[in-house]
Amino acid sequence: MEQGRGLAEAARDLGRLEATIAALSPEEAVGARERLALIEVEAMLRAQGLMLAQGEIGREVMEAGTRADPEAVRLARWAIRRLDGQGALADLPAFLGLHRRAGADDAPVPGLDLRPRGDDFDAAAAEFLQAADGFAALHPLARGPAILALWRMAGLSPPGHVVEPAIWSARHMAIGAEGVRFVPMGRHGRRVWTGYGPPADRLAAHLAALSAGAQEGRALIQRVRDWSARARSATAPIKGDNAARVIAVLAARPLVSAMEVEARAGVSRPTAERMLKRLTDLGLIREVTGHRRFRLWTVAV
Repeated sequence: MEQGRGLAEAARDLGRLEATIAALSPEEAVGARERLALIEVEAMLRAQGLMLAQGEIGREVMEAGTRADPEAVRLARWAIRRLDGQGALADLPAFLGLHRRAGADDAPVPGLDLRPRGDDFDAAAAEFLQAADGFAALHPLARGPAILALWRMAGLSPPGHVVEPAIWSARHMAIGAEGVRFVPMGRHGRRVWTGYGPPADRLAAHLAALSAGAQEGRALIQRVRDWSARARSATAPIKGDNAARVIAVLAARPLVSAMEVEARAGVSRPTAERMLKRLTDLGLIREVTGHRRFRLWTVAV
């Protein structure tokens, strides 16, 4: 009875998140999913003992560069792409990037990739997929703990690795969902992705994390929408529509450069830079790199 209530609440909260995203413009919906992905990847990396903040992850995705741990950066890039829908779940070698040449962004880290190789990996992958199919009778949101346990048992990732199975599970739970490509847990997932213990306890924690993650994701999207209205009000005295166009770009992207504002808002570079400075002075946005070149801004929500 208790688990059924938890599942119903998780499904309800995910549905509300999907409805909130569906009400956005196409550009805003893309930005909302990107924001959720940055939060998810930061939390997954922390669960694996890799400290990389959302701003650093975003800078790397935009190739603005950081001084962060190369292993964390490589894994973050892989994770962002997979949460965006890249890589078929049924093709585990492709999903994990095992077919790419050594040294590529999606490739395993040389010397650290301790997973099975060749025929051994293929056998483990087939066993995992077959076992996962055995849970088809369960609601997708309830399969997470079993999926994580099966992944560990199959040895598809090196011991202690959290991100790969967590990404696969998040994508798997979103099969059939509209508006989201993965089911977010955010910071609440950390106690789930590394969890052990009785199955009932793990399932209860899992469902609670799903509800909390969906609720916080929806609240973030609403804060960005509120920010947009507040920013338009604060810039109303500015003549013309340049401010509104720049605000729309900032609302639709988790991080933007002056070059991106120029292109997306259809304004000149000096106008883009001037508007970014004005919005910064108003406390509506903040610069996240601390650099003098290749600077990036985000909304202050």
